[in-house]
Amino acid sequence: MTPEQLKLVLETALLCADEPMTMNDLRRLFIEEISAPEINEALAQLQSDWENRGMELLELATGWRFQSRLAMREYLDRLTPEKPPKYSRAVMETLAIIAYRQPVTRGEIEEIRGVTVSSNVIKQLEDRGWVEVVGHKETVGRPGLYATTRQFLNDLSLTTLQELPMLDDASAQAESVAQRVIEFEGDVANTEVIDVVETTSASEPDTIETSQSSQADDLDSNKEQ
Repeated sequence: MTPEQLKLVLETALLCADEPMTMNDLRRLFIEEISAPEINEALAQLQSDWENRGMELLELATGWRFQSRLAMREYLDRLTPEKPPKYSRAVMETLAIIAYRQPVTRGEIEEIRGVTVSSNVIKQLEDRGWVEVVGHKETVGRPGLYATTRQFLNDLSLTTLQELPMLDDASAQAESVAQRVIEFEGDVANTEVIDVVETTSASEPDTIETSQSSQADDLDSNKEQ
């Protein structure tokens, strides 16, 4: 198989896929033995080929996929007129704390935020598929330890948590996560990045409004070398 044929097969499979494709998935496309370095080289060429197009090829936590570029968001959103979801300031703060401090208990989140974390906040993040309980802390009551999921990485176009900016300041950490959420689910040009670490009161929380798009898959797979 020539390099051009290899690239064509990979491109077709990735464009038709409903979910990110792992290295194992891609290698199964071929009867003959195709090495991981050969496939990685073809994927790099595809990324270059699509550099000036409306879609891009990305490597995510669970594999490779094509997705629309952020610049195309304002046009594609016109095809999905449903009401966009709203994320409260408390939700964004909590997500940022879990992303940067994980694994972390609800009590530790409350200690960092300085206010009580509503059960609805945690439930919203769990329902979105962004956080999950990964264990229990060996202390009184054995509270659950929360961490982000592979779906969180996929949605924010990350392969690992190490790709999040290394920030010591809690305000900067929260703003970093908020910005990525906005980029994934909303139009950055029309959405103000709020100071999500500002202490909130028990009254109705401020919200940021975003619009849904793209798709994510919570698959447990690793890239084969």
